[in-house]
Amino acid sequence: MRSETADAVRVAKPAEFEVLREIEKTADGLFAEVGIGPFAVSDEEDHLAEAAVVLVSGTPPVGFACVEIVDGLAHIWQLSVLPSKGKRGLGRALVEAVCDWAQLNGLAAVTLTTFRDVPWNAPFYARLGFRVVEAPSPGLQAIRDHERDVGDDAFGPRVAMRIDLQASAAHQQQP
Repeated sequence: MRSETADAVRVAKPAEFEVLREIEKTADGLFAEVGIGPFAVSDEEDHLAEAAVVLVSGTPPVGFACVEIVDGLAHIWQLSVLPSKGKRGLGRALVEAVCDWAQLNGLAAVTLTTFRDVPWNAPFYARLGFRVVEAPSPGLQAIRDHERDVGDDAFGPRVAMRIDLQASAAHQQQP
């Protein structure tokens, strides 16, 4: 079943990337409320500019998903929604749009890394059908190693997650 807001998701324009960076910073403020952060910032990485696709919700954008290809699979590098627009299905619509994009591009699964115990992280993705990856692929393991190296694991347990798209499509068709 699709979220009502799924139709509002579109591909971002490069001119919107600065707005998306601000959305990410604002959304990251929610982590402070649960004792997480501040996160390490690197000027060396520009995931938006290097992404396979960046999907946004709204015009102007109020949320986005930045997707890279890791080990031949779609990988959600970042999912952020303005807190003032939260709890309206925008994050779900963005994740569904990423899965649709991945399927259209012949990718078998979508992966991500996230905090295990933060309600809007791993539990949110689990409700959408993602499962914890016990044995990460080399690229996914490299991401986890980098997160550990920059100190993200010091804020709480992190996990890699994956949704297999054929299984996801079958699950969505069940009554």
